[in-house]
This record gives sequence, C-alpha cells and structure tokens, in this order.
Amino acid sequence: MGTVHDSMQRRGLVRPRHGRIVAGVCAGLAHRFGIDPWAARLLFLALLLIPGSQLILYPVLWIVMPAEERYAG
Repeated sequence: MGTVHDSMQRRGLVRPRHGRIVAGVCAGLAHRFGIDPWAARLLFLALLLIPGSQLILYPVLWIVMPAEERYAG
C-alpha cells in the first residue's frame, strides 16, 4: 500500500490535516483540483442522487489517499 500512498502524495492528493468534515477526502480532492472544499462536498452529494457506485468511492478514497500528517516532517 505504500507505493499507492507515495504516488498519490507526489501528485498532491492527500487528506489535509485541517478542514476535514468526515475524513478529508473531499477537502483533499478540492485542494488538488483548486476548488473550494464546500463545492467538492456539494458535488459529491449531488453525485449521490444519480445511480452508480459513488457511495463506494468515498470509503475507497479514504483508504487509498494518504493523510497529510504522515508526510509532515
């Protein structure tokens, strides 16, 4: 799992230490793509209204995305 975490960290895709609501997944995605965290959260909630596997996506990203404090020196 370390290589996946390292790859995501190099791309700037980490769950931030501050500004989390649940696990920091939406905040991390928002930071990576340069949008407001609340916009990312609202987009995620809107995506839950259409059929698909969006509900599974959040826990998977929670596991796969490294937490910011893991890499703080």
